[in-house]
Amino acid sequence: METIGFIGSGNMAEALINGVLKAGVYRPGKVYVSDVRPDRIAYLRDNYGVRTAADNRELASAVDVLVLSVKPQNMKEALESIKDSINNHVLVITIAAGIKTSLIASILGDVAIVRVMPNMPAWVDEAASVLVPNEKAKDRVEKARLILLSVGKTIVGEDEDLLDAVTAVSGSGPAYFFLLMQEMIKAGVELGLPEENARKLVLQTAKGAALLAEKVAGEGTTPEQLAARVATPNGTTEAAFNVFYERGFAETVATALRRAAERSRELSAG
Repeated sequence: METIGFIGSGNMAEALINGVLKAGVYRPGKVYVSDVRPDRIAYLRDNYGVRTAADNRELASAVDVLVLSVKPQNMKEALESIKDSINNHVLVITIAAGIKTSLIASILGDVAIVRVMPNMPAWVDEAASVLVPNEKAKDRVEKARLILLSVGKTIVGEDEDLLDAVTAVSGSGPAYFFLLMQEMIKAGVELGLPEENARKLVLQTAKGAALLAEKVAGEGTTPEQLAARVATPNGTTEAAFNVFYERGFAETVATALRRAAERSRELSAG
């Protein structure tokens, strides 16, 4: 079985480690981790049974698949630390936002690289991930896809520039829903509901709405059509919708996502 290593062991790295182990994609003894925080490495070793490396160089020389999961601002330093240690056959997967494959290749050389934009629901195996391989990785992207499938659903793309839009839609997307949930909970409390009940109602409603939208999508039904089914003429939902429309809800969402995509491009440009 191939080996996989994670340089950087933050939340997303842990979610991927948990996913590949649960799915049986890798055994604990085939998973390596390195991090600047000794306590974090010890935690992953003790909780998942993975192997630890003394430093990035040792890890990079030992693995077949290398996951770069360091913070974007620390990426160049991490790449410099391993450029003389990686194997020629290694598959590099980067989950760092805003770091282009061209930058990685400029330091590591002509290696297979897959850039991935996952999102937070990886923690519950419901991530939405988009993978874009560089030219050398196109015949190996299925390996990266298998890893990401262990924590959710995946889309393989060809245009790396579209990852800015992906970041705005799905990378940051969970936070938009969390924000809406929190505001609905607060509004429910203001209307007189006990906070615990408001939270339970909002969370279950969000879950049910997402599951329903996913189920009927296969039949060609859109979220817009579902909304129309609920919003009967002169009813309570229509009354709420009228407020949303009057306050420019659609334009607010579109403007917010455009700004998120712009910020992603700014980060990519350095």
